[in-house]
Amino acid sequence: MRDRYPALALTASILLAACSSGGLQPFEGGTFAPGVDENARSVDGLTVGHRLMAAGQYELALKSYLRAASEEGATVDVLSAIGSANLQLGRLNQAEQILRRATEIDETFPPAWNNLGVVLMEQGKYGEASRVFRVAFALDSGESAEIRENLLLALAKLENPTYSAPEEFRLVRRGPGSYQILETP
Repeated sequence: MRDRYPALALTASILLAACSSGGLQPFEGGTFAPGVDENARSVDGLTVGHRLMAAGQYELALKSYLRAASEEGATVDVLSAIGSANLQLGRLNQAEQILRRATEIDETFPPAWNNLGVVLMEQGKYGEASRVFRVAFALDSGESAEIRENLLLALAKLENPTYSAPEEFRLVRRGPGSYQILETP
């Protein structure tokens, strides 16, 4: 019988709280966690991933981009972002495959072409990289300084494969901002 008293007391207090005018609602300064606003819109995985990339958290960014892919589908933005995260993680073959797929989905998306060019440069495929950078530059109408600089570096490397000046290739994405990747000689 003594074992029942704590259980009965707990049950009674829950029933009384549920029957009171406030019910089990949190109160100002109370100990209950705040409720969830079901009308609020969560930040999409692509935006979170871009922020994580800017912070250098490439593995977390990749997970966020994969979440975006599950929510939005394999759009050119999402695939380009996934490819860029894989590039930053040193997964060049995966990055190349994903970025090629992005360029197939939307042949007019300059960031995907540029980022594919960066992958190709990292793999030492200078001829193809310069061609890809030319496509990105033409699609961008020469407006992106990052794409222009990448094209110039690729052309210099194509003309002189032993070119050993410190080279900095830049990944780009839709909207403001860019990601940098340094090539080690």
